Amino acid sequence: MKKLLFLIPVIVFSCSRKKEVSEIPVKHNQTESVQERTEEKQADSLQISKDVAAGETRDILRITEGDKIIRMVNSARIPTAISDEFTDDRQQLIIKIKNFDRQNISGKITPENPLMNIRFNQIKLPDGSYDGPFGRELTYKSKGKGEVWLMIGKSNMASGEAKGKFTVALQ
Repeated sequence: MKKLLFLIPVIVFSCSRKKEVSEIPVKHNQTESVQERTEEKQADSLQISKDVAAGETRDILRITEGDKIIRMVNSARIPTAISDEFTDDRQQLIIKIKNFDRQNISGKITPENPLMNIRFNQIKLPDGSYDGPFGRELTYKSKGKGEVWLMIGKSNMASGEAKGKFTVALQ
């Protein structure tokens, strides 16, 4: 009887162990996964190549995720100007400034169409706190060193179209 009490947990454990292993999906064709990764890298390279061809440098990376355009800049590249375009009213540009160690950040948005509804919506500071909204010009005293995000988009408190080309000058 004691042996039976000992064997029951061992059998239950081994049965449940087999279920866990059998539920893990296994890729039968490794060539597909390698091909998918290669296609993803080519797509990323193509996006970077388009930016370089448009006059951007390799230090300013452009990534799109749905309605968000993310531009990554190293603080050593500041002062700089970043040109982009919104093709939808819901789009947002996030400029991520890496290794920011200055006391102040300032920026100015210059749209091609002066009536374009666009502004600095928020700033995310290295300590994780947010501030905003702002207007088309921003001067902010930084708190600490690290990554700073500048979020640019449509102002919901104003009217006008948020589509069009614009340039963000950072200092």
